[in-house]
Amino acid sequence: MQNVMESDEKYANLELVDIVYGDDEPQPSTEQTQALLQNYPDLRLICAPTTVGINAAAKVLQDQNSDVKITGLGMPSEMEAYVGEDNVCPYFYLWNPIDLGELAAYTAMALVAGDITGAADETFEAGDMENSLYTIVEASDGGTEIILGEPFEFNPDNIAEWADVF
Repeated sequence: MQNVMESDEKYANLELVDIVYGDDEPQPSTEQTQALLQNYPDLRLICAPTTVGINAAAKVLQDQNSDVKITGLGMPSEMEAYVGEDNVCPYFYLWNPIDLGELAAYTAMALVAGDITGAADETFEAGDMENSLYTIVEASDGGTEIILGEPFEFNPDNIAEWADVF
């Protein structure tokens, strides 16, 4: 996230004041959010890259009636109470687990059939998915991965529908 923020002009007016870790656990995430609010009274936004972190931080912001907004990756069923223009989270994102599961199944079938080995730059067909041709790419950890595509935005217009799904 920091690299994107530094390299993309649309984030030029944002100042990164701190990077903290809640270790994908509710209590540390809550404590880190409380510390951010205390240490940075002019804080305007928190971006939480985990479903646990965004949920914990949203609860802190709502409980403290804070003007700070939050976004990041979250589960619709856990974030529904916090979403809306007049609430702490105007919108958030997550990859659709239904699509992730479908892509994982097509990947497994291609591996078993010998159509791919998992090496970078291999491509394979993923049935009737929106983007049916996928390419295996190098991952930052030295392995390989397949990118589903852009995450889905959850907002006041669709949160109720998706909160019942996952």
